[in-house]
Amino acid sequence: MRARAGVLKPAAPVDPADPPIADRYTGGRHTARRGRVRRRGKASGIERPWMGFRDLWTEALAGVLARPVRSALTTLGTVLGITTLVITIGVSATAGNQIVGRFNALTATSVTVAVPPPPRSADPVPLVHWSGVDAVQQLAGVDSVAAIADSQDTASVQVRANDVVAPGDVTGQTMAVLAASPTLPAAVRGRMTAGRFFDDGDIARHDRVAVLGDQAARLLGISSIQHSPAVFLKGQAYTVIGILGGAEREQQVSTAVILPPTTATDQLGLGVVTRVLINTALGAAKQVARQAPIALAPGAEDALTVAAPPDLTKARKGVQGDVNGLFLVLGLVSLVVGAIGIANVTLVTVMERIGEIGLRRALGASRRQVAGQFLVESTTIGLLGGVIGAVLGMVVVVAVSAVKDWTPVLDVRLAFGAPVAGAVVGLLAGLYPSLRAARMEPVDALRS
Repeated sequence: MRARAGVLKPAAPVDPADPPIADRYTGGRHTARRGRVRRRGKASGIERPWMGFRDLWTEALAGVLARPVRSALTTLGTVLGITTLVITIGVSATAGNQIVGRFNALTATSVTVAVPPPPRSADPVPLVHWSGVDAVQQLAGVDSVAAIADSQDTASVQVRANDVVAPGDVTGQTMAVLAASPTLPAAVRGRMTAGRFFDDGDIARHDRVAVLGDQAARLLGISSIQHSPAVFLKGQAYTVIGILGGAEREQQVSTAVILPPTTATDQLGLGVVTRVLINTALGAAKQVARQAPIALAPGAEDALTVAAPPDLTKARKGVQGDVNGLFLVLGLVSLVVGAIGIANVTLVTVMERIGEIGLRRALGASRRQVAGQFLVESTTIGLLGGVIGAVLGMVVVVAVSAVKDWTPVLDVRLAFGAPVAGAVVGLLAGLYPSLRAARMEPVDALRS
């Protein structure tokens, strides 16, 4: 018998949609993502699902929004911490700027020239004359200048006040008496709260007039010069023509009786200049301090003692550094409190989602993916708290500055750094809960 020849059938057409032959034996496990094929797993065929950052962010955001009330309360801790940090840094910078500004305006522009007493002789010649004030006023950078004369003999004088309306009402106080040039109110940065200061005419006529400091007038019971009250010094009457108040320099003038130089020389022998007060423009103090002794006492300038303001660069940095350091510590403490709140809530969330974690692990999610999800959730909460806290903090700084009539000082780096700080705080706060979630075994998690 001859064997029958078999008939060869044509091969079946290949469908392009069919997976490759190799994939038929691996169960067709392949992952196509962004136009390219990614094969996962070892040679044993165990496949790990691939999860991109976008998917991780989506899952984390869904976890945050799944419990909106709890997420809002957790975010509130970070909001309070970042808000406190921004407020403290912003307010401290603003307050430091105001302190330094006032310090500069008063101290950095004040120059004082001390004049030693003339030698005792039959006809002593003073080193500085009252006319020397005009020479100093001509110097560049000088805003105001005044000369003062006082002595130990007039540092404590019995002064009596007699009200013309009520002659029987006589009060007596012990206070200082000094002579000054007519430019004293500007030199001490004060103002006349009542009446006027004596002028060149009063000095030329040797008028027996007096100006009281505001505290001296209060002690003597004089609040108005409407009825021309008088004060008595060593039995001599002087008409009060004004009250000087608000002195920022030479605080002693607020408790003193001020007389014209000629009158003080005639009645009390108080006519030798002992101090010269100079106010300068900002930045001109050192130059004026060098030139003023020459203008006051040409040829004898070495005998005068000049008190010039020191360099304020280091002082300004020190004040701002101390204030910023103090408030920065307070802000960091508040931020740590917010971080503890995020850590606690994230840990509670992990314990509540043990079943979900077990299911994800059973379906092939890696420990890294589980930890990454909770880390992104805590970082998102911190980032939201940082953004909201930065906005609220800046609003409060501007509001406080507006109420205090200050110029707000806001650092642009703080506006961008606060959200980053919130995200970092959330990231650090979620480390332990995330690691705890990643260490869970699928069987134990599902059993729980």
